[in-house]
Amino acid sequence: MRRVSKITAAGITAAALALTATACGESSTDSSSSSSSSSGTAGKLKVGAAYDVGGRGDNSFNDSAARGLDKAKADLGAEVKELTAKHGETPADREARLVSLAEGGFNPVIAVGFAYKDAVDKVAAKFPKTTFGLVDSVSEAKNVDSIVFTEEQGSYLAGVAAALKSKDGKVGFIGGVDLPLIKKFAAGFEQGVKETKPSASVQIQYLTTGTDLSGFGSPDKGKAAAQGMLDKGIDVVYAAAGGSGAGAIEAVAAKKGTWAIGVDSDQAKDPALSKYAASILTSVVKNVDTGVFELSKSVKDGKPLVGVHTYSLAENGVSLTTTGDHLKDIQAQLDAAKKKIVDGQIKVKTTI
Repeated sequence: MRRVSKITAAGITAAALALTATACGESSTDSSSSSSSSSGTAGKLKVGAAYDVGGRGDNSFNDSAARGLDKAKADLGAEVKELTAKHGETPADREARLVSLAEGGFNPVIAVGFAYKDAVDKVAAKFPKTTFGLVDSVSEAKNVDSIVFTEEQGSYLAGVAAALKSKDGKVGFIGGVDLPLIKKFAAGFEQGVKETKPSASVQIQYLTTGTDLSGFGSPDKGKAAAQGMLDKGIDVVYAAAGGSGAGAIEAVAAKKGTWAIGVDSDQAKDPALSKYAASILTSVVKNVDTGVFELSKSVKDGKPLVGVHTYSLAENGVSLTTTGDHLKDIQAQLDAAKKKIVDGQIKVKTTI
């Protein structure tokens, strides 16, 4: 079944497609894999996942996808196999990872991250009877479900929160890598801050550029960047940097009276970061788990979803977490901003 997005796919720009081509050459070899104890049952749903760098346990993007796999195991009885990329890999390594899952009878095969775009294009053509999922990018292949999000809309709301919570109107954004996808986060955040408090300033910093994706997996770099911002008087720091964001949160938590904003998962609830929960204002959640589970269920039901699906603010594809009730005093303003975005009164930018 060819799926049509619930909202238009206008947010998927040529730039978003282009970044995947440049990013494909960076991560490394297959790492750990796991499967349920009941594998091998005839007709059983078998879901294969190829994570990006950091894999399960990154406290962010990959973990959101992992929750979808866990739900597929629990609710659908799926057998799951997980493979993970590391730094230093070639495009052929990503292709080989997807091929190994497809040849192993896993269907769907879900590629977690824009860096898999070229690999998905090639491998999907070789396995036309297998349904592939591609998170954070778009494939034109007929047997691929492209799972994308309006990150800029969630980030706009984070900008509203930052502007309202900052004492002096000095806030910062840390992006893992200077790429079009991450600029969507930065653009929405800056717009939300400025439209809420025009006098506020937003410092934007990227940890790495181009094909160097280590910015998504270097907590030390995230910590150093956040510390530099704190030293300049910035009191709210939003990091869209994968595993590097944990370092930024740690730095913020060490300075009284400052706030961190997490990303992709509810980072205040993450076991590895829960000790910093009091300093995490909110997290901009991308419900990757929903896309992963919906694709898995569609294959089990015999009606595989393909095409482009944009998970937007309107359908809670992106949202702000409320753990700790830190947003309670500004919730009315956040609700008003959300309504304006959903109604189309606010058009959120997708690039700086």
